[in-house]
Parts: sequence; structure tokens; C-alpha cells
Amino acid sequence: MRRFRRSTSQLGSPILGTVNESPHVRRTRVQILVTASLMLSNLIGTLLVGTLFLVVIPGPELFTPEFRIVTAVIGPIYIAASLLIGTVWGTLMGIRGLRWAVEGRTPTRREATAALSMPWRLTTIQIVLWSGGLALFTTAYGLIDPATIPKVSFTIAMGTVTVCAFSYLLSEFSLRPAAARALEAGDPRRVRFARVTGRGLLAWLLGTGVPVFGLMLVAIFSLAREDNDATQVNVSILAIGGVTLACGFALTLLGLEATVAPIRAVRGAMAEVERGNLDARVVVYDGTELGELQSGFNRMAEGLRERERIQELFGRHVGREVAEAAIARNPELGGEERQIAVFFIDLVGSTHIAATRPPREVVELLNRFFAVVVDEVDLHGGLINKFEGDAALAIFGAPAELDDPEGNALAAARRIRDRLVVEVPDCSAAIGVAAGIAVAGNIGARNRFEYTVIGDPVNEAARLCELAKSVPGALVASARTVAAAAPEVSQRWALGDSVLLRGRAVPTRLATPVPVT
Repeated sequence: MRRFRRSTSQLGSPILGTVNESPHVRRTRVQILVTASLMLSNLIGTLLVGTLFLVVIPGPELFTPEFRIVTAVIGPIYIAASLLIGTVWGTLMGIRGLRWAVEGRTPTRREATAALSMPWRLTTIQIVLWSGGLALFTTAYGLIDPATIPKVSFTIAMGTVTVCAFSYLLSEFSLRPAAARALEAGDPRRVRFARVTGRGLLAWLLGTGVPVFGLMLVAIFSLAREDNDATQVNVSILAIGGVTLACGFALTLLGLEATVAPIRAVRGAMAEVERGNLDARVVVYDGTELGELQSGFNRMAEGLRERERIQELFGRHVGREVAEAAIARNPELGGEERQIAVFFIDLVGSTHIAATRPPREVVELLNRFFAVVVDEVDLHGGLINKFEGDAALAIFGAPAELDDPEGNALAAARRIRDRLVVEVPDCSAAIGVAAGIAVAGNIGARNRFEYTVIGDPVNEAARLCELAKSVPGALVASARTVAAAAPEVSQRWALGDSVLLRGRAVPTRLATPVPVT
């Protein structure tokens, strides 16, 4: 099956690779991205804490000799140990939680849910490590100088919140390939873990709410201190404002990108469907309601493909025009009077052919014979209404109207006769063409009917077909049909005698093709 154009951005970003890469490559890519995202989050948090310690939060100066043991020894050791522990812990958690992806097998529902919750589980590791750092450093600095407790606890708390925010959003981005495999194995509505609303509130809370709350606490600390320094307060407000702008922008950008990427994928696939490519499909990788949107598009495209397949199959049995009319509106029993032209075509000597040739050879001959008939009828805007063994009935002017149904029927009949002589020389066929008013519609019972035409032109064409078997050229039309056709068609037919056809009360004047000179 031809698929919707696959590009390196099918997961929302080129660095995430494709869903078709090998499990080993996917595992290596995801592991590198997750490790990099965790280290980047911790780096941002460490720089933020250092900045707040130095110039932002009012309180005792921490980079002095009395705090050297904490700042120069305990701090670096804990930070290095936390990075090591966090990396190893997160790696082991990822290997265990995504073992099914490494093995290249379909995950169970429990494994799929665990894969979608992996960003939060990795974020929990950061919460544990940074909370441990909060308790350790608050206690260590507080034992030396209790006045440092508010400053240290507030600063590390803000760093913790920032690290957790970046850790969650970056981990969610890095784990998209695994999430795509997990969602591919089940309905996103059953394994959904997060919501778009929660993602948006998280970005606002951590990018705006917490920093603004920090500004309020700075003001409270400044008012509570007796040696209130206006310059330091201004510097603190400006610094926190800058951090708010930078971190808030980054977090909002990550949240918006996570929201827009699935919509962008669906929009691209919809454009493919509009261009006629019903094989368009999007990779479902979002664990929120947007994943349901992606999956819903795939179900819609699958339904369109199935509808197209049924319509094509239906059209092969009853004709493309009839199939399109039946799909466009609910078909009902009954019909309407239409000006139509029809021709009957019947294989001459079919009984002898069936008696002297193997059945498989007879079927092959009939298929070659009808291939020419169907081809010319389609080219001239007609409809093969039915096949009757070695005969066929073609209709022109119903269900689709034609400007010149008589001319189309006459031209198609003449082309079929000429082509059969060249392309199917091992058989001959008789053709009778007639035109007039007939009833076209659905005939049968409510639970089983077919589209057909009933009227005098059909009976007349059938009798003309019988007569054509004994006429040179084996092609006869009624003079009324020739007279109603366009001049460029009618002038190629010559009028002959009138005959009384079997079962009819009125004589029919015959017309035969003028030989081509």
C-alpha cells in the first residue's frame, strides 16, 4: 500500500527519527535524548539556583568562608552524585519500562500505559533528588546560620520546580518514538495518560505562577528585614523578572510545540486526502486528547478507503454511474421516463463455441469479447446494464443524462463491430440499436433490486439484434434512432426497408452503417 509521504518530521521533529527505524537505533536515539534532556534540565536548575544565591534573593551572603565547607565541598559532591544517580536511575527505569520496544514486540496495555507515563516517572526522580538537596542544604546552611534557612529553602524550591518542568516537557518530547509504538498497539482513548489542559496549566504554573509567587516572597522578605536595601530589592525583582521571561518563554514554547506538532501532522495528512491520496496516515504519538485526534483521522481515512473500495467493487457490478447515484442518495423502487438509446449485442454461434471448446477457453473468449464492449460503452458515456451469458445490454442517457444518447449508442456500436474484427477475430457478434422513451429506475423487491430500463426501445433493440445475425455486417439500427442522432453520426448510416419485427405491431424501418471508403 502506498503510504502518506513519510518524512523525518513524522514524529514532530527530525531529531526524533522515524517510526520505521530498527529497535536498536530507536533505543540508542531515545536513550541519548532522554539523558541529554535530564542533564539539560539539571544544568538549567543549577544555574538558576546559583544566580538566585548570588544576586537575587535577599539574605545572608552564602559565598563566604564560614559556609565554605557547604558551598565548596558538600555542594559539588551532592550535585555530581545526583547527576550520576539520576542518570543511572532513569536509564534503568527506561530499560525496564521500554523493554518491549527494545525487543521489537507489541506492548500489552499495561506496558503501553507505563510507556506513556514514563515522562512523569522520570520527573519523579528529579523531584526526589532535588527534594533531598533542599533538605540537605537547608539543614547544612541552617546549622551554621539559621538566618539562611528562608533564602536557601526558597531558592532550591524554585530550582526544583524549574527542573521538574523542563524535565517533564523535554522527556515527553524525547520519548515520542516509544509513545508512538505504545499508542499504535491500542486505542489512545484507553491508554491516555495526560490532558492538553493539564499540559497548558503546567506550563503556566511553572513558567509564570511560581516566578510571580517568588517576586511576592522577595517583597515579603525585604519588608521583614530591618536593613531593607531598596537597591537590592530592585535588583532581585529585575533578576526574577528576567528569569520569568526566559524560563516562561522556554516552557511555553515547549508546551505549545507539543500541542501544535500533532495538529500539524493531521493538517498535512488532511491535505494529502484533499489531493486524492486516501492512503494518508499520521503517526499517533501524543498521549493527550490530541492523540485521539490523530487516531481519529486514521480511522476516518480508513473509512474513506473502505468506502472507496466498496464503491469501486459496487461500480464493477452495477456500473459506476449507478453506484455513485446509489451512494449519493438512498435508492428507492420505481423509476422515471427518460429519452434513452440502447443496444443489444449477442455472440453469434455461442452454442457451437461452448460445445466445441473447453469451458476455460470459452470464458477467456467471452472476457476478451466483453472487454471491447465495456471499453467502448464507457468511452461513449454509456452503461452496461447487464450481462446475459454471451449477450449484453448497454444504455445511453440513464442514469447520467447525455446530450446525444442516440449518436453515442450508434458510434459505440460501430466502434465495437470494427474492433471485434481485429481484436477478437475468432468470434462474431450481432448488434441491434434502438432509441425512445423508457422507464429507468430500480426494479425488484425492497431488499433486492437492480437498476434497469423497461420500455419499447429495449424490446426493439433485442429484436434488431436477432435480425442482425442474418444481415451483412451484423449491425442494424432503427431509422428513428438514426434520425435523432447528431448529423455527423447519422450521415454515416443508410436507411433501408421496413420490417415487422417479432412481437411488435408497428413496422420498423432499418438502418445500416455506410461502408467506410
